[in-house]
Amino acid sequence: MARFLFAATPQPGHVNPGLPIVRALADAGHDVRLTTGPEFEAAVTRAGACFVPLPDETLLDTARVEQRFPRRAGLTGPRLVRHDLLHLFTEPAGKQAEHLLALHAEEPADALVGDTAFVGASLAAERAGLPLGIYGISVFPYASRDVAPFGSALPPRSDLLGRVRNRVLGAALRRLVAGPTTAALDRQRRRVGLPPAGRTVLEWSGRIGLYLQLSPPGFDYPRSDLPPVVHSIGMPEPPPPSGWTPPPWWSEPDNRPLVVVTQGTVATDPGKLLRPALAGLGDEPVRVVAITPAPDRVGPVPPNAVVAEFVPYGALFRRAAAVVTNGGFGGVQLAIAHGVPLVAAGRTEDKGEVCARVAWSGVGIDLHADRPSPNDVRDGVRTVLASPAYAAAARALAATAPSEQAAARGAELLTTLAVTARPVTTADR
Repeated sequence: MARFLFAATPQPGHVNPGLPIVRALADAGHDVRLTTGPEFEAAVTRAGACFVPLPDETLLDTARVEQRFPRRAGLTGPRLVRHDLLHLFTEPAGKQAEHLLALHAEEPADALVGDTAFVGASLAAERAGLPLGIYGISVFPYASRDVAPFGSALPPRSDLLGRVRNRVLGAALRRLVAGPTTAALDRQRRRVGLPPAGRTVLEWSGRIGLYLQLSPPGFDYPRSDLPPVVHSIGMPEPPPPSGWTPPPWWSEPDNRPLVVVTQGTVATDPGKLLRPALAGLGDEPVRVVAITPAPDRVGPVPPNAVVAEFVPYGALFRRAAAVVTNGGFGGVQLAIAHGVPLVAAGRTEDKGEVCARVAWSGVGIDLHADRPSPNDVRDGVRTVLASPAYAAAARALAATAPSEQAAARGAELLTTLAVTARPVTTADR
């Protein structure tokens, strides 16, 4: 039996993807503790882990980010990325690490596992000398000579001119966007007794012994310098919440193609995607299910559509003919896992990068907009429904890393990390 300590940023897109892996570890007889926000206690317990709440000082309510950082509302593009890297990811890292170190002192772990954004996990693992596993809840964010820097949403280019482009843009990103995190991260390191590293929060850490990328290998850009500890295992499908029952419209007979519109759980302004999508698809011969955490803000709903606060993606995508998405990574990966083509429109957070890869991998269309027009959404849906190539590309990607095998594969790799206390490379598998 191995003992695992998981740490997850308290957001659905960070917690939920890790829970099937936790379940697989628990079912195999391993001891798992998971620390995250209190709203996830029931889900963590159902997954078979011991829940430990994050201390209040490490929590950041995403619904109140604008209240805590009022200037953030006016930021876009690189300025927004710069703000979030510093204030939302780097500055909490010291307190996060202190919490994890205290848990490890109380009950020693064999391995520490965090999601990509939980920066304190890497500090705690380094300070305690623990093997560190990461599960990737977005596109692979680290620098490469073959890929433009994270946040640029540019296509990959690995020829001589492309590598010059990538190096120049990467240097600019490090200085202007991620640069402020260098001093901030060193402050957090000193807080827990580590020496300064002079590294931004977007630079790869050699402490990572295993990186579970929760997408098929063909979704992200190819890299000749990809660290050998990165394993693309696909996105495990989270189990539906206990007690969920299908709504009345679920069983209504309807032969029209089902189009799912999802707003995600972070960028929830319905004016960005939901309203344009409903307006654009209202007269189309399709059935629309729009998912949003704020259904009361959507406004008029056309006769061929319903709006719901929650429907398990797995159950919904098994019926879907197309998905319109704002680029949330988890939803995109689960659509691919079910062979469903995508129409993507999102530019904030990591969404521009996700949408760019939707187009690059051939599984859908990138509308290159944060607020697409109704006509753009309509035309995008018409295109992916009319061309079987998009769904075929999604099915082909899904076959390289089946969703139903992802949790077991992740658990197997993490067990190897914990038992051997050594990096788990692709050459070992």
